[in-house]
Amino acid sequence: MKTMTVYNQKILNTLDFRAVLERCAHHASTSLGQELVMELSPSGEFQQVKSRLQATEEAVNVDRLRGGAPFGGIRNIRNAVHRARIGGVLNTTELLDISMTSQGGRRLGKFLDDVNGEYPLPLLLELTGRLTDHKPMEDRIRQCIDENANVVDSASPELARIRQELRGSESKARERLEQMVRTPSIQKMLQDNLVTLRNDRYVIPVKQEYRGHFGGMIHDQSASGATLFIEPEAVVQMNNRVRELKLKEEVEVEKILRLLTSLVADSADTLLVNVDALAELDFVFAKAGLAREMKATLPLLNDRGFIKLKRGRHPLIAPDQVVPLDLELGNKYSSIIVTGPNTGGKTVSLKTVGLLSLMAMSGLFVPAEEGSQLCVFDAIYADIGDEQSIEQNLSTFSSHMTNIIRILKEMTPKSLVLLDELGAGTDPAEGSALAISILDYIHRMGCRILATTHYSELKAYAFDRPGVINASMEFDVQTLRPTYRLLVGVPGRSNAFAIASRLGLPKPIIDHARGQVDEEEQRVESMIATLEENTIQAEAERTSAAQLRGEVERLREELRRERERFDEQRDKLLERAERDAREAVAKARREAEEVVTELRRLQREEGGGVKDHKISELKRKLNDAVPELKSKQPSAAKRKPDRIEPGDEVLVTTVGQRGHVVEIAGDHEVTVQLGILKMKVNKADVQLFKAAASQTKAPQPPKATSSLKRTRDENAKMELDLRGANVEEAIMEIDRFLDESYLANFAHVYIIHGKGTGVLRTGVQDYLRRHKHVKSQRLGNYNEGGAGVTVAELK
Repeated sequence: MKTMTVYNQKILNTLDFRAVLERCAHHASTSLGQELVMELSPSGEFQQVKSRLQATEEAVNVDRLRGGAPFGGIRNIRNAVHRARIGGVLNTTELLDISMTSQGGRRLGKFLDDVNGEYPLPLLLELTGRLTDHKPMEDRIRQCIDENANVVDSASPELARIRQELRGSESKARERLEQMVRTPSIQKMLQDNLVTLRNDRYVIPVKQEYRGHFGGMIHDQSASGATLFIEPEAVVQMNNRVRELKLKEEVEVEKILRLLTSLVADSADTLLVNVDALAELDFVFAKAGLAREMKATLPLLNDRGFIKLKRGRHPLIAPDQVVPLDLELGNKYSSIIVTGPNTGGKTVSLKTVGLLSLMAMSGLFVPAEEGSQLCVFDAIYADIGDEQSIEQNLSTFSSHMTNIIRILKEMTPKSLVLLDELGAGTDPAEGSALAISILDYIHRMGCRILATTHYSELKAYAFDRPGVINASMEFDVQTLRPTYRLLVGVPGRSNAFAIASRLGLPKPIIDHARGQVDEEEQRVESMIATLEENTIQAEAERTSAAQLRGEVERLREELRRERERFDEQRDKLLERAERDAREAVAKARREAEEVVTELRRLQREEGGGVKDHKISELKRKLNDAVPELKSKQPSAAKRKPDRIEPGDEVLVTTVGQRGHVVEIAGDHEVTVQLGILKMKVNKADVQLFKAAASQTKAPQPPKATSSLKRTRDENAKMELDLRGANVEEAIMEIDRFLDESYLANFAHVYIIHGKGTGVLRTGVQDYLRRHKHVKSQRLGNYNEGGAGVTVAELK
């Protein structure tokens, strides 16, 4: 792997990579992660870059699924752990930070374990696998130190005893002084009627003239000297006892802190490993946060020098101002020469390619569309100056040449070279010749080159050389403004005459100027203008075609989903019909068995009045009356096709759906409207369901009638569960259910539709209002299911 040199560090600043890192650091949750972000540098090792991007992708998915990872409580405890290791005593804040950091690491590891159940996170789990559990140490620290970093009384029995005695002694001293303060004869000697502390001893504010009345010690005085803070002789012994107990408290607290510090020292090595792993995790999630902010995507990687940017954006330009860049380098051509005037955005395009390459090589997502490809170069070299400077003197030229000479010494065939304003700062003839020579040398080396220049001589150079292509920045002559769009394959032109004409320069002057320009050069300029127009038109047509293709793909996907829904509904309806038929058959068989049982009973009672052969005959007839289930439609060959006309309502037997005929397509095909779908089907697969109203209705055969005795069905249920069904399916179920309930003599029934959005409940209740068997309806009571159930009272 080629390491980043000091010069390369300068390139990182030139290409704004450090500014991107600063934005990334804002997404780190801890100072540990921020340090790693700011130390990030690109890698020239292909597998390392792939691993970096994979870790970022895992964090992006966690961020998308769970909204980020929990890093609360994690601190940089390295210094504290090192001090504990060499025998120092940690204070309460440091110990509390160590406990919270250990607890935060455990919480983060559990969180990522849970997410791993939904989405695999091999690299992130490899980092959490380094974390060591220090729960006993955490618990001991939290038992001794509260959340405000104070040692609690229960840290040790001795500390609890000392503090209890200390509180009692302080209380006695205060009470004695408060008695004095409340005494009328003493109040006149006091500046204020209060008890206060000076040097950790209880005192009272005494007026200067009464200083000798109380005895004891003077600990302080006011700025004016009128008030003395005196510890009266009566409380000196009490304050001495308080001071003695506080010293004992300090000794016991230090003893506890030493004990806790020794626990930290025993786990120092694993704690430092934990800190490193947590820093790495925070660093990876900071990269995911930057990807979310920039709406960046995962680039495809290669190590063969190929770059393909799809609407790549410079990350430091505001989204509403940046012009996306489409560019391909390293396939048909390895060098792009961008020509044209200043202020067109050439340098921004140059920096965008370099910066996005550096970001990808650092494991960062790039602000470009999905499918963009970037290469892992061994190094990226850039010579980018201030292209807007109007002073192009010898020192500027020398500076450029110094940089270019260093690049020529260090570059390899696997490098990317970015050169801005190549050959500028010297005589145009010499500068253009030098630029061509430098480009030739780099091109022969096999490097990938993106160079910008003012020199028109380089247009011919790019045109003549295989593997080299011209490019330019689009310029709108009508508005006299650049559009900042890079046009690959179109050399730049000056537009000087067009701009001067738009600004109002007299035509004779412009015509005279045209006459001073070589005829061949004018022809080239005209050819470039035509080429530019054709390129822009082709680009617009390509964009339009891409939009149409996207629309077609969307419609195709919608059609596929709709077909799947139709198939699913058809299968559900067939399954429901078969289930209903099976239930009807089972019911018929049960009734038949009941009839036979009854006949046998009559036979026994009538002493042979009913013969066995009659019973068998009756049972055979009952069995013959059972309908046979057919899972398939009769084949078209066995059925005579109906006469179909546009507007007829038909049944499409292949999908089991009803629709209307839209048109007749030949002798064998018809177009049928099925909901939002139109489909062409064979006439043999269509059955006439109902002729259009405009047609003469064929005489209908008389319908067979039968009498039906209304009897109670013991197997009928009083409730119907419609949850998960749509309104149309629900109405079909309700209609069948109410018929069965009516025949079963139920007074009321329960229809379960759930609460949800209320659409199903509204549809059910609207249908019940119109049903002939329903007398009234109401929502269920609390013990009946509430608003999720409708109770219908039957007639």
